[in-house]
Parts: sequence; C-alpha cells; structure tokens
Amino acid sequence: MDETAKTAGGQEIRQLTDQELEEILKKSEGKTDFPPVSFDEFTPPSYDEWVDACCALLKGRPFDKVMYTRTYEGITFSPIYTWKTGPDAQEKILPRDEYPGMGNFLRGQTACGYEKHPWGIAQVCDETLPADSNELLKHEIDRGSTVYHVRVDSATLDGVDVTDAEKPGDTGVSLTTLEDMHTLLSGLDLAHIPFMMYAGVSPLALLALTAAAVRAQGGDIRALEGVIGANPLAELAAHGRNRMPLEKSYEEMAACIRWTRKHAPELRTVMVSSDVFSLGGAQAVQETAYTFGMAVEYIREMQKRGLSIHDIARSLYFGFNIGANFYIEIARLRAARVVWAQIMEAFGADEEDRAMKIHARPAFFTKTIFDAGVNMLRNTTEAFSAVVGGVDTYENSPYDDTVRKGDEFSRRIARNLQIMLQEEFGMLRPIDPAGGSWAIEALTKEMAEKIWQEFQCIEGRGGMTKALMEGYPQKEIARVLAERFRNLDLRRDSAVGNNMYPNMAEELIRPRPEDTEALRKQLAESMQAYRKDQDMTERVSALHELRQAKEDGLVDSAVRAFSAGATLGEVSEITGTGEDSLSVEAIAPHRWTERYEALRFDTEAYKEKTGQNVEVFLANMGRIPQHKARADFSTSFLQVGEFNVHLNEGFQDDETMSGIDKCAKAAAEFPYDAAVICSTDATYPDIVPELAPKLKAALPEGAVLFLAGAAPKELEEIYRAAGVDEFISVRANCYEILRMLQKKKGMIE
Repeated sequence: MDETAKTAGGQEIRQLTDQELEEILKKSEGKTDFPPVSFDEFTPPSYDEWVDACCALLKGRPFDKVMYTRTYEGITFSPIYTWKTGPDAQEKILPRDEYPGMGNFLRGQTACGYEKHPWGIAQVCDETLPADSNELLKHEIDRGSTVYHVRVDSATLDGVDVTDAEKPGDTGVSLTTLEDMHTLLSGLDLAHIPFMMYAGVSPLALLALTAAAVRAQGGDIRALEGVIGANPLAELAAHGRNRMPLEKSYEEMAACIRWTRKHAPELRTVMVSSDVFSLGGAQAVQETAYTFGMAVEYIREMQKRGLSIHDIARSLYFGFNIGANFYIEIARLRAARVVWAQIMEAFGADEEDRAMKIHARPAFFTKTIFDAGVNMLRNTTEAFSAVVGGVDTYENSPYDDTVRKGDEFSRRIARNLQIMLQEEFGMLRPIDPAGGSWAIEALTKEMAEKIWQEFQCIEGRGGMTKALMEGYPQKEIARVLAERFRNLDLRRDSAVGNNMYPNMAEELIRPRPEDTEALRKQLAESMQAYRKDQDMTERVSALHELRQAKEDGLVDSAVRAFSAGATLGEVSEITGTGEDSLSVEAIAPHRWTERYEALRFDTEAYKEKTGQNVEVFLANMGRIPQHKARADFSTSFLQVGEFNVHLNEGFQDDETMSGIDKCAKAAAEFPYDAAVICSTDATYPDIVPELAPKLKAALPEGAVLFLAGAAPKELEEIYRAAGVDEFISVRANCYEILRMLQKKKGMIE
C-alpha cells in the first residue's frame, strides 16, 4: 500500500517502497562516468572589473568608505579576499607548510583535530548547596556534558567560611569543610571525566580540599585530570587589591605545581583567564595580549622558584571570552596559538610544550537583560567561532544568566547547542575548518601581529604587574569601552532588543532570589555537625603543622588539616596571611547594553510610581508612502526608551482644512511631551516653516519638537528658527536624546 506525506504547503508526496528504491539503485550501479565539465567558457573577472561592478551598484556612494569595515582591534575588513589578484591577494600567506598538531600550532593543537579528541563540553554547575551542585554535575554528564565544571561562590574564592560569608552562593557552590567537598564530589567519576574549578588568587586551599576528599573516598588522585587553577594577577586587576601578597600567591602556585606534577600530573593549577579584560570591554587583541602578559609573568615567577619550563607549561590552562565578531574570534584563537608558541620557544620550551590548553566561553559582556532570548543566538555564533578557531573545552552559558542562575530549560538549551555542533553539524570531522580561507588566513596573520605588538607593550613596561600599577591596560580598555558605548549611543552598533528593535510587549525574565539566611543557616548547621565528631587536638596539631610547613610540604599539610576537620577559613588564614600592600586601579565589569537597560528601568520605575510616561506625537505629513519610512524609524528610536509613541495615518489637505492645521489641532488634544515631524526632505522646506510654530503653540510648554531626518546645513538653522529642537536620524545620539526626554519628564534628575 502506498504511503504519502505532506509538504508544508499541503501537497501530498508518495513515498517510495523498499522494492522501488532497490530497483533505482540497481539501475544506477556502474553509471559513475560523468562527462567532463569545462569552465573555459567563463572568463574570470579581474579585481578592477569587480570593483567597477560594485561601484555601479553603489550608485555614486564612495567604494572606499562603504565597502571597508574597521573593527575595534584596528583591523579593516576588505570587501573581498582573493588568491592571486587585487590588494588582498593571499597566495603568499597560505599555510602550505604548516600541519595540524605541530610547528606553531596555527592549524590546531592535535594532528587529528576533534575527530579523536572532541572539545570538552564543560557546562558550569553553580548551585549553592554542595548536594544540589553534585546532582547538577551528574545531571549534566547524563545529558551530554563531558567535563565536571564547578563554579564556587565569592566567599569560597576569598577563603571565607560560610558563617562569615556576606552572601553564600552568590556565584556558585559554597564550600567550607571537607564534608562539603565530599558531598560535592560524591559519586563522580573523576577517574575518567575531567574536572574544572577556578580558584581565585591561589589554588592551594581548593586543591588540598579536593585531594583530601578524593583520598577520603578511596579515589586515585593521580587519575585527576583538568584544572583547579588560580589567576592572582586577574584578581588584582578585578578588585584592585588581593587578599594575600602576590609573592605569597606565587609561592603557593609553585608549591601546587610541584605537588601536582608528582601526585596528579594531568591536573593543571594555573588558570590564565581573560574574564577581567573581557568584562571591562577590551577588544580581542587587548584581551589576548594582556592574558599572555599575565601568563609570562607567572612563568618568570615560577622559574625564579626553580621550576622547569616543562613543568610550568604542563600547569597552564588559558581561558578566553568569545565576542560577537565572528571572523575576528576565529582568527584570534588561531593567532593566539601562533603567538604563544613563539613566546614558549623564547623560553626554551620543547615543541610539545608550546601548545596551549584553551577553555572558552561566550562573552558575558555582549549579553543583555532585555530581549534575553536573543542571547541564545549570540551564544550560538560565539560557540561556532570558538569551535572553528579551536578550543579544548567550552562552556556555553545559559541565555538567562544576566538575570539569574540557569534553570533546567536554559541549561538544556546551552548544553544541547554544543551537542548539536558535535553530533548534528559534524564539527568533529573537519581538521582546521578555517585553514586556507583567504579572509581568515589574512585576519589570522594580522591578529597575530597586533597581539604580539600589544604584548610587547606590556613587556616594555616591565611586565603585567608594573603595567597594571602604571594603569596602562586599564586606560586602553577604558578607551575601547567608551568607543563601544559611543557606537551604541549612535546606533552604529546594534544590540537587538536594546538600542534597536525593542520589544514593547516584553515580559522580563524574573530573578529567582535565594533565601540567603536560610542557606547560611543550613550550611552552618552542616559545618557544626561535621565538626562535632572531629578531634580538636588533631585539628590544632594539623593547623600548627600547616603554619610551619615549607613550600615542598605545603599542599600535603593543607590536605592533612582539612582531613582533621579544619575549615576553609582556618586554612586560608594561615596560608594566605597578610593583605597585599600592592593596589592598582580596578577594571570594573560592564556589559555593553547596561546603560540602555538602566534607561528602560528608569522608565518602568516612573510608570509604576506615577502611571505616566513620555508621550510622543507623530506629526506624519501627507500620504503613508510620504511619511512611513521616517515614522517607523522615529517610532523604533523612541521606543528604545519604552516611551509611548502615538501613531496615525498622516495629515493631508482637504476641502475643509489644510494638513498642517489638522496636525496642529491633533497635537493640541493631548498633553504630549514631544512631537516628531515626519515627511521627506523634498517636502520639508515647504512644511516645516509653517508647521513647526503651530506645533510649538499646540504642544504643552517645554515639549520637545523633533524633525525626522538630518537636515542639510543650509536648512538646519531655518528649521531651528521655526521651532525644531532636535533631529532624529541615523546620526543622532539615541541615548542622549532619550535621557533628555526622561529628564524633562522628571523620571531622572
């Protein structure tokens, strides 16, 4: 019996039976000789011919201004990249003599790419209670993650017990005792699945706590793979001052490297993450170069303490934030491998030790609170850039993490994106998928040169610590941040749902605030119950031993202290004594849309308090085709502030009244805060001089009159003299105009 299926248009399609399919296949067997295909009839166009064709389509607009795009990194995208012809010919730079897994690692860290070594799916687990995070870790692995990735809270990073924590669980799991870590790791397959945890200024406490828990559970510490890593210079840059002197951090870093090389050789303890720079607004060159600046400082400090470059290299794990510029991010990761290989070669590292271990995540800087669903799309392009560029592990953030910790839905979407890239999109198969791309090879070369140049700026200042003390990275990042904000204000950059295309009917994602006091009480009771059964004498003895421990016995002494019942706070107080006297200007965290979000929150707060809003009248003149384009533009422009824009179909002359008088009469029927004249450049000279004064007279005192479009210089003064206050156009500063209207309304001071 025939089976049928329907297309989306409702047409029925008969499905072939198995017998019919077999007959078709038999007929096709042996018919593989296809006639030769020749392209001789097509004449390849020259670069100049291509430019001439483009100029014809541009209709007078300048080719050099329209077709080239400059990025925040100072790189200019060409409109076309070619092999042998034109100014962007790439024949000489294609990596013909480079192979994956060797040389400068331009084409990847391994010879077989992801096919035998897929990137690790490292979805972060950040529930406050250790038991809840334990369940989440298992759930993630069951659903397709391949790395246990734990994020701890601020108190744990600072070495503070839960009883003294300001807000337990603010960013992740709260850990105070060996029992907490035992609960977190219970039932995890640490012998076969990598483990990741960021440790702040020093890896010592969390490394020792992990080792003590693994031993208590009868596990094999040597089987541990992954990273429990510290990044003291990043903490200094983020907070301005560390909880322990840098010298002490380096001593503990060296002790942890020595211990892991002996007891857990596949576990790395230095996590050189770029988070602080990315959150500050840095562009990709800065982020990469400053991260290398930190890493090189760590290498030198470890060498001072007698560690070999081999052991140091095997202890480094890099972390990058992947931004929104698709091609730049691919090129950045490829370039980073080249530059790092060059740096490690200068330190005398063997070829295998010049490869980077790279973890990446989508940049939090580019994520938004309004229209947060778009974050899924942003995450998708950023993840794809990371995979094509080449990473070892990747953490795809939940789309709602600008508002709250992820829930089952948002975590599932985030995780499944990576699984789809691996299993549905075939991203495990190509080795160096970007290799040979004329555009990406050119961008990779330019990115490598710029990263090296900026890295040399750090070196020229005496290294990263001195550069931070001088304020150089802070100043450079602040400059780029200001440029990003400026481009959002002028809408040269688009943040969908924020400075462009706002969703006026949006219901914001609601936070899920945790009961901090209840959590603190539960965790404190757990700590007290655990310590009831501990031998006080043994604990005191172990802490005394830790206080006396030298570098080579530091980790083992910390393990013993935790095993004897010591808390994180007690161990950290001994090992991390003395606040660092070094202070620098902190790099504050930002998101690119934070100012627009604040603007909208101010509107919402005023509406809730007073029931009022900024009311805008559209003075649409003439028939719909005459005013529609500018009316739509002005509506979207003003709705970014969540203002009420009153629409109409336009005002035209008739036998009873002129369109201008009709418009003025309509404007007087409601207490509008602003009005926008919308028509065409051709009609403005006739309309504006008469309409603007009448609108000013009809509107309440203090109301703002806009003209949609940018007036020519010779007409701007005429329009302003008639009563026009400001102009809404692609050149207008959207943020400043909306803030001005809020201030006039009394929403803000």
